[in-house]
Amino acid sequence: MPPQSAGYLYAFAAFTIFAVQDGISKHLGSAYPPVFVAMLRYWAFALFVIILAARSNGGLRKAISTDRIVLQVSRGVVLAVQIVLSIISFSLVGLAHTHAILASTPLIVAALSVPILGEKVGWKRWSAILVGFLGVLIILKPDESGFDPVLIVSFAAAALLGLYGVLTRLASRTDTAMTSFFYIGVPGACALTLVGPFFWTHMAPYDWGWMLALCVTGMSGHYLLIRAFELADAASVQPFSYYQMVLVSILGVSLYGEVLSTHMVVGAAIVVAAGLFTIWREQMLARKKRASAR
Repeated sequence: MPPQSAGYLYAFAAFTIFAVQDGISKHLGSAYPPVFVAMLRYWAFALFVIILAARSNGGLRKAISTDRIVLQVSRGVVLAVQIVLSIISFSLVGLAHTHAILASTPLIVAALSVPILGEKVGWKRWSAILVGFLGVLIILKPDESGFDPVLIVSFAAAALLGLYGVLTRLASRTDTAMTSFFYIGVPGACALTLVGPFFWTHMAPYDWGWMLALCVTGMSGHYLLIRAFELADAASVQPFSYYQMVLVSILGVSLYGEVLSTHMVVGAAIVVAAGLFTIWREQMLARKKRASAR
């Protein structure tokens, strides 16, 4: 099998697992404090990252080595906070509604890449960003009872995920993928450990099984995603996140009785279309840049 095709299979498997992980997160986040759930998940994830880094070329010493420690630690903390907000949103807003808003992440990344990365975004991508945010407004459209302020949590999660994406691009200019991966897990676990114990609560015996499943899906999903990025380019892998949104919506409707409103479906379709165009446009510009550099 060609490496690119194998990368697609790894991506498909990774985002399938991530969808299951989100379904478990909603169950646990609805019953226990989200910070507590995220902390336990991160403890297992940090251990997995340390083991993976120790077995990589150069070992832990090389993985930890970075000249941009503040940037790398900031990435890890931003993602940890984003995950907590996502779990809160899953339990309060719903899986489908949350992922419809998270679909705007590529648009946020494109917008933030201008001030943070110094990249140039042409009128076509700016148009796609504006259209995409119009779709977000349709998703956030208040009903007869008025605007639900809880949706701000969902958009905050999307904004932080976009910021994390831009900071990851910035870090990738100087650091290896293993270094960036190490600083996702360990600083995030440390940050949540500073807060999580204050929310410690008794967990039912059967929910420890779900907690174990959450940890396993997190570790396996990230491992498969790493393999996907090793075999296929990032621009080809990223659209699979929209497959995750579809699968998560199915889980939300079938398992949790969520309802897909018309304005949510229409808004999500607009956001996805704008996001896919933005990803495609970035890929085309990157190819032209590589071709001109030869």
